[in-house]
Amino acid sequence: MDHHHTHNHNHAHDLRGKKLLISILLNIGITVAQIIGGFVSGSLSLLSDALHNFTDVISLIVSYFAAKLSKKKASNNKTFGYKRAEILAAFINASTLIVIAILLIIEAVKRFQNPETIESNLVIWLSLLAIIFNGLSVLLLRKDSQTNINIKSAYLHLLTDMLASVAVLIGGLLMKYYQIFWIDSVLTFLIGLYLIWVGYALLKTSTKMLMLFTPSHINVEDVVKRVNSINHIKKLHHVHIWNLNDDELHLEAHLDLDKDITITQFDAILQQIEQLLHDEFDINHVNIQPEYKKEDPKDIIVQD
Repeated sequence: MDHHHTHNHNHAHDLRGKKLLISILLNIGITVAQIIGGFVSGSLSLLSDALHNFTDVISLIVSYFAAKLSKKKASNNKTFGYKRAEILAAFINASTLIVIAILLIIEAVKRFQNPETIESNLVIWLSLLAIIFNGLSVLLLRKDSQTNINIKSAYLHLLTDMLASVAVLIGGLLMKYYQIFWIDSVLTFLIGLYLIWVGYALLKTSTKMLMLFTPSHINVEDVVKRVNSINHIKKLHHVHIWNLNDDELHLEAHLDLDKDITITQFDAILQQIEQLLHDEFDINHVNIQPEYKKEDPKDIIVQD
């Protein structure tokens, strides 16, 4: 059974890698076309979209290599391997998204004060191209984004850029038919605000995981209460619960027992604990230190 699980897990990783690679190539094409088009047309929103697309390329490359690294095996000096590489990639991607957004907002304010005439036909056609290419990338990564924070960070980059391209297309049509050239700056400003909103949510999630905070869906007191209901357990204490990555939720704790039992008896209790934690809280890695009449703090949370 373990063999099949490993095989399926590796197959999923390989498929993610291929999807990311296709998305990288699509976004390189969009970026090059939009940079040239932005300079030729004079459109700031098209250049901002190109800049966002460029960050997409960088974020996708970071995500691709993080996904590759996460498959590397553990070693004596890397006992967890590179399992946290994808969380780090998500943190980097979220940070760059916010920085780029701030730069776009600053530039949009400057341009709004001095609007320029823009070649709208080029803006319309290139934004359509970006919508199609980003749409393909979004469809490729949508399913994996629901279960992997690294892929989610790349997916959000692509989704926001597709929405930005839709805004640029609307702006291009308004410029072409109504000569409303200031809309270019307004759209860039709104795109920037949206990027900050999306980037902040992802930055918050990845930071919590990097800091080993207890996942938001886990109530530590509930976990302790349920474990304490098992026979021969006095109290689960000194508890730590954290995500190693998207697939692994760890619990580490001390377990105060009501009598001096054998290792065989403890193994039976441990099996009950593991089953309970897996079924009710999705905790799949458990490390318990058994104790009997040991003088140590019995608080649920103990500062190490």
